[in-house]
Amino acid sequence: MQVAVVTFDGFNELDSFIASALINRCRKDGLEAFITTPTPVVTSMNGVEVTGQRPMEFVTEAEVVLIGSGVKARDVVADDRLISRLRLDSSRQLIGAQCSGVLVLARLGLLDGMPACTDMKTRRFVEACDVTVLDAPFHAEGNIATAGGCLASQYLATWVITRMLGEDAARDVIGYVAPVGENQETVERAMRAVHAGEVALH
Repeated sequence: MQVAVVTFDGFNELDSFIASALINRCRKDGLEAFITTPTPVVTSMNGVEVTGQRPMEFVTEAEVVLIGSGVKARDVVADDRLISRLRLDSSRQLIGAQCSGVLVLARLGLLDGMPACTDMKTRRFVEACDVTVLDAPFHAEGNIATAGGCLASQYLATWVITRMLGEDAARDVIGYVAPVGENQETVERAMRAVHAGEVALH
């Protein structure tokens, strides 16, 4: 089970690295995340250069695709050639996005009639795409999830692990990385956010 953590130039380190690091704690159970980039090397919003682990085309074979945010998100969605490389299929893939990465889902037409979560700076741009923005950290309908706020990346990871391996696996991962002395409350907060944000589709 492979996860593509789509990471563009100008990316936010908290989005890509927290999600991939948490998911990769499940490698022994067969769930593995890879930093997936449009070019061999991308530079973060703070000047950190990262070599991609997989090329953009990896998104077509991954079971899960997570799209992080960055300071160049609006340039990304305006780049037809780059967007055309993101061939996603919500009928067979779990697809998540965070903060300005939500603009990519909107551009791809994956949020049709679905509200979304994003950060405060991106909110007006998402609303300009005729998407209702929720005042919440996490929302999911079926195989599509969105998260708002850098540290909400833990909620996207919790959702992915829960969907792929079950709630016990997610609880183990969040409990392990939680601040000492705050393990139980951190686990419960993450699970509560994911459960509260999920909409049952019948």
